[in-house]
Amino acid sequence: MQIIVMHSRFSCAQSVTLTPRHLSVLGLVFVMIMLGGAFLLNFLAISSSGSLKLPFISEAMASQDGPGKQEKYLKHNLTMMAIKLGEMQAQIARLDALGERVQGLAGVKPEEFNFKEMPGRGGLAGPGHEFSMSELQKALEALSKDMEHRADYLNVVESSLMNDKIKSKLLPTILPVNVGYNASGFGWRVDPVSGHSAFHEGIDFSSPSGTPIVSAAGGVVIAAEYHSEFGNMLEIDHGNDIFTRYAHASRLMVRVGDIVKRGQHVADIGSTGRSTGSHLHFEVRVKGVAQNPHKFLSAGGAQAKLDILAAN
Repeated sequence: MQIIVMHSRFSCAQSVTLTPRHLSVLGLVFVMIMLGGAFLLNFLAISSSGSLKLPFISEAMASQDGPGKQEKYLKHNLTMMAIKLGEMQAQIARLDALGERVQGLAGVKPEEFNFKEMPGRGGLAGPGHEFSMSELQKALEALSKDMEHRADYLNVVESSLMNDKIKSKLLPTILPVNVGYNASGFGWRVDPVSGHSAFHEGIDFSSPSGTPIVSAAGGVVIAAEYHSEFGNMLEIDHGNDIFTRYAHASRLMVRVGDIVKRGQHVADIGSTGRSTGSHLHFEVRVKGVAQNPHKFLSAGGAQAKLDILAAN
């Protein structure tokens, strides 16, 4: 068999003669190429199905396969959940501190306000349900918002309790002198000087001269002067139109404008002014009207007993 070959470098055509041997070799090469191609295609098909794995093929498939994307998705979500968990742990720490303050203001026993130990729980087992990743994230978000709402609520409660505590400290509810009884009560009586019936607008505490007088509540001194009838007299404004009066003192320890604390030593008992002996005349006035000091002091005594019981 002859084949004519044309080329630009040759001025004339050349012929190549193929013998039967050459044709046999070419046919064999062609058949081997076809078989090799078929084998390679079959091999790739088997590799992709997972029956046989080669390193470079498996790596290429893994980079585009579903499990690889799923693993990346899981890692990302676990990171986000870890961040959210850290935020919630910080919120719990703040709630614990806020709860301790509220417990102290409310007088609740510490063991009744201990949330660090989980309470016992139980019951019948219901139908199970496994959380998906998205459901777990939603549950964490809802729990975080619920904790924020509870923190806001506790802040309001703390503010209210603090206001009540401040107001209670501004009420004249502690004894101004350390005396177990009063020599003359509030109301109508026979005046010890004139002998006539007169309304007594306070309580008299009889005690030796120099006995300390303390402020029945916190407040501001609005009068520290000598009065013709009350002698050395002290008046303390406690806010809310309430003030107390301490009369017949031998010595005044504070001046007008001074801020005094509850139980602070403010004067000493004496017998100055219109008096028959050393004593303290104590008044409580609301909007200028004299009130029975006994009801304030009784309330203070009852509260003191409650505080002692709560502490124990």
